[in-house]
Amino acid sequence: MNILFDLLLLLLTFIYVSATILIPVQLKKRDKITKFQARKAVHLFAGLSVFATPYFTWPWWAVIMAGSLTVTTFLSSKKSKVKPLKDLYDAIGEEAEEKVGRLMGPFNYCMSILLLITIFVIVAPGKLYFPIAGILLMIISDTLASVVGKKYGKRKINLPWLSTTRSLEGSLVFFISGFVLCLFAFTFIGVVSTPITQIHLTLEVAFLYSLITSALATIIELASPSTYDDLTVPIFTTLIIFLLTLI
Repeated sequence: MNILFDLLLLLLTFIYVSATILIPVQLKKRDKITKFQARKAVHLFAGLSVFATPYFTWPWWAVIMAGSLTVTTFLSSKKSKVKPLKDLYDAIGEEAEEKVGRLMGPFNYCMSILLLITIFVIVAPGKLYFPIAGILLMIISDTLASVVGKKYGKRKINLPWLSTTRSLEGSLVFFISGFVLCLFAFTFIGVVSTPITQIHLTLEVAFLYSLITSALATIIELASPSTYDDLTVPIFTTLIIFLLTLI
């Protein structure tokens, strides 16, 4: 275990994540961007920090980092007496979160990352490309599907247990972008750069994993209430594809 390397990587990751949160918050305070844009910027860029995870020689540093972000989002509320936490809520809080007064969406988002990273650090620390692929689906594919579905979705998909309507166009974008993102995650971490802590994959296996993972995620996203898809999509998709590889 290289403690100095891990501490340096942790510091750089912390600086990166802090910047991805503070910059959108400050831009929103100055009315340079909308609350929607600030929220999506934090949602996208902060989550990309998971790529540091497989490079820690002691992977629990990644759990600590994810845990600190989860606590931060939990404590961010409209009544918080800590100014930076209240500023974060004011900058990215949605109307639907007004009743609870907390950042429920970002909290679920961080909780998903924390749970997935913790589970794999314990069960399969050499296969961290699985949770990273699942997290990429949450932070990018879900956002793309939402934007495309709202703007171009004409073929509606109505499921009786959902309060929201999905669209065929949005689901198609989710599947295609999900496949590309999963292929990148499995190939970059498992095939090309393969950190010393990770088990190597062949390109054919990475392609197969990507196809199955993106298909699973599309089905799960389609059947999940939008309030909870930040939890259901990454967690269920990642655990199912991982369990399938053990058969």
